Amino acid sequence: MLHSGNKGKHRRPSKAVRLAAVAGLAGSAVAVPLMTAGSASAASVDTWEKVAQCESGGDWSINTGNGYFGGLQFSRSSWAAAGGTQYAPRADQATKEQQIATAEKLLDQQGPGAWACAGAGGLTADGPAAGVDTGSSQAGRDAQDRADRGTRQAEPKKAPSEAVKPEAVKKGDGEYEVEPGDTLGTIAEAEGVKGGWKKLQKLNKDVVDDADVIYPGQRLHLS
Repeated sequence: MLHSGNKGKHRRPSKAVRLAAVAGLAGSAVAVPLMTAGSASAASVDTWEKVAQCESGGDWSINTGNGYFGGLQFSRSSWAAAGGTQYAPRADQATKEQQIATAEKLLDQQGPGAWACAGAGGLTADGPAAGVDTGSSQAGRDAQDRADRGTRQAEPKKAPSEAVKPEAVKKGDGEYEVEPGDTLGTIAEAEGVKGGWKKLQKLNKDVVDDADVIYPGQRLHLS
């Protein structure tokens, strides 16, 4: 899993940094660098798949809302630092191949210690290059479509404007008045309703028959 930060740093110092620290303390030990000058770090597709299996269960389009995205669990800052935004705003919206290509750049920058699952996946800095095709593909467009559909399905629809409001709408007598553009999700987040939009619907089941349909002017209970 990848940590956010100003430099896109992952969750812990790389192995190279740790070895250097040990060498400094011992006074005589010599740390062998993980990368040789002039050569880029790389790993095979099989290795990256093993790392992804440990990081995300091998789900290359995963977005659980924990701040880390895609098969290799990039944070937004790490994704950007390694150039991933040339493919998609977040890792889960990019193809598997694009995520691997970006991971190779991050591996070259930070070493295998950037991933908590490096050991489980057998990730080192001197493997064969993955050589993946990152070109714009149908797979990439499909991944973006899935991400967009997931966003639309994850939250109830916005409140319709007054122009489309039916004549007979249950008003309710709660403390919050629905405004145009509101959804149960945005209201729950803004008002700190524990349990989110589902709890909000339950509290107002006598007013809100369908979580996807609320109307401006309705008054909802928040607790």
